[in-house]
Amino acid sequence: MRLIEWKTMKRIYLDHAATTPVDPEVIEAMLPFFRETFGNPSSIHSFGQQARSAVEGAREMVASFMGAKPAEIVFTSGGTESNNFAIKGIAWANRKKGNHIITSAIEHHAVMEPCRFLEREGFEVTFLSVDSRGLVDPCDVEKAITDRTILVSIMHANNEIGTLQPIAEIGKIARECGVCFHTDAVQTFGHVPFTVDELNVDLLSLSAHKLYGPKGVGVLYVRKGTRMEPHMHGGEQEGKRRASTHNVPGIVGLSKAVELAGKTMPGEEARIAGLRDKLIRGIFDRVDDVRLNGHPERRLANNVNVSITYCEGEAMLLSLDLMGIACSTGSACSSTSVEPSHVLRAIGLSVEETRGSLRFSLGRHTEDHEIDRLLDVLPGIVRRLRAMSPAYRSMTAGRGAGG
Repeated sequence: MRLIEWKTMKRIYLDHAATTPVDPEVIEAMLPFFRETFGNPSSIHSFGQQARSAVEGAREMVASFMGAKPAEIVFTSGGTESNNFAIKGIAWANRKKGNHIITSAIEHHAVMEPCRFLEREGFEVTFLSVDSRGLVDPCDVEKAITDRTILVSIMHANNEIGTLQPIAEIGKIARECGVCFHTDAVQTFGHVPFTVDELNVDLLSLSAHKLYGPKGVGVLYVRKGTRMEPHMHGGEQEGKRRASTHNVPGIVGLSKAVELAGKTMPGEEARIAGLRDKLIRGIFDRVDDVRLNGHPERRLANNVNVSITYCEGEAMLLSLDLMGIACSTGSACSSTSVEPSHVLRAIGLSVEETRGSLRFSLGRHTEDHEIDRLLDVLPGIVRRLRAMSPAYRSMTAGRGAGG
């Protein structure tokens, strides 16, 4: 393809699980807080109090959206900080009560790594296995709880395979056992309707850039009465729970993104699910030896994760990118790693199957013709890559001999 054609090609973005474009209305809402209303919310003069009013208005918006109280909303720098704060904050505040944490084998690295850090600090962590569709069994959670368990952390939906977990059921078990329950809802907040009471959670993490807001801002919901140790020390911002000058433009942008999600979520989820199902059917109709990863029904409306045998995921990704289509081979946070996906390994895939995976994640602006375009070009890419695979040639030769 000539360079001029590549530069003028209309690009198709199918990697919304990694990040979303900032909505123009979000940008407009943020701009005044870079210029006119630039005060520090901790200042008592009028500049500071204007900024303070914006922060508290945003807090009320986010709280209302998830059925929480404004005082239960803690602004952070994003999903990673929220997860670290939840896990370490609970662990450090409750170490006299116990040292046992329960999580799953398919959590995001922002949960896995804090848990591994705490293991090195003397905590015990149980990493629960999942079934072949990526589901955690609530019975396994109940069996794992001991009198030393202080936290259960299970993600609401997996960022790679899209499987939605039975969070409300797990939360009910944790509550009956008197154990704090946290969920990473980065992939679901603003996309899947819920309230914190419906989910039975004590802590919940979210990030603005996954719902058409800016990067660098997120929230940790902390249910009233939950004992936590701050993980950042300094000033008295966020009710002494999280020090640091407020990111006012980011917080305002998050609030606007949440407001827009409230208006668009019901119809958007159904529309995107229709495109997702069309894409899944189209791939299976046009490409052989394909596996759908994740639960076929209990999955995010925008997620399609497939393993295509005898093809390298990275080679398919780069070939699609040259055709103007952006997708992923897994979590964006681990895209530079040569290690196979821990999520796909946990659901039983071989190393070869994990390396042949692609994740397509649709979004608010994904259109029907873009799915058609992907389905037009993917089969040819697969045929070309398989033609270069000695394993595929050997397999097809064996089929021919058998026939």
